[in-house]
Amino acid sequence: MRTLEIKSSVESMNLVEALVDQVCSDLLVNEDIYGNILIAVTEATNNAIIHGNGKDSSKAVRLYVDKDADGLVFSIEDQGDGFDFSKLPDPTAPENLEKPDGRGIFLMRNLADKIEFLNNGSKVNITFALNG
Repeated sequence: MRTLEIKSSVESMNLVEALVDQVCSDLLVNEDIYGNILIAVTEATNNAIIHGNGKDSSKAVRLYVDKDADGLVFSIEDQGDGFDFSKLPDPTAPENLEKPDGRGIFLMRNLADKIEFLNNGSKVNITFALNG
């Protein structure tokens, strides 16, 4: 449906937000779902830029958007080595509540209808049901 490739810099985030805006506008996505999509996709892209590509602007982050039987699927892929997504600390645990980071994947999991990590964690697919 759509693709976008950005440099690994936080300045590129406005392009990601514009992509989400355009896709949601084209599909007449409900405002509540739009908010979930915007937060989850920007979190995933920030993770790809910061953690995946180490803010190396010579590396790219690729976003793919498609609509399938499950709903709207955003794929975000970086050029990093990935990570062990099964061993992330629980951000709701008492010892982690005061930490300023570590909530991105928790947010993504709670805002999306389905999330899957591929390529050792260097690619994430985030699915949102469109109900109608």
